[in-house]
Amino acid sequence: MRVLILVLLLAAFPVVVIAQGRSKAPSLELRDLRGRTVRLSDYKGKVVLLNFWATWCPPCRAEMPDLVKWQREYRSRGLQVIGVTYPPTETSEVRQFVRTVKVNYPILFGSAETKALFEQSDTLPVTVVIDRDGNIDDLIQGIILPEEFEQKVKPLLR
Repeated sequence: MRVLILVLLLAAFPVVVIAQGRSKAPSLELRDLRGRTVRLSDYKGKVVLLNFWATWCPPCRAEMPDLVKWQREYRSRGLQVIGVTYPPTETSEVRQFVRTVKVNYPILFGSAETKALFEQSDTLPVTVVIDRDGNIDDLIQGIILPEEFEQKVKPLLR
């Protein structure tokens, strides 16, 4: 009987930790490449991958084709990728890079303060996974690998 109780407690423990670790995503209002204001709250009801990146960052550049692919393949299931440049660079440089990579999701201009709302390290890229209710579900430092997408993002999609 004690073993059964212990097994049940151990099985329940990760669920409790995950539930306690979830928090509401902060309010975020940034400008896009055309100067329009975009709010994170505009995407409530979608699964958002908020990806902090920079044009000079090789790992950021390496993961972008997968982000473009996932946006195309999973848009109809409620996925929305949003790129946030950090630190901001020249608009013309970002526009040229976005055209070259054929980015199919919004690119916003962020800052150190914007990134600090989600995490404090200097790591790039960083992807914040936000569920349909606007809760931070996960934080992925470094390149988001296809295996991580399968495990951490796909279960949140319809």
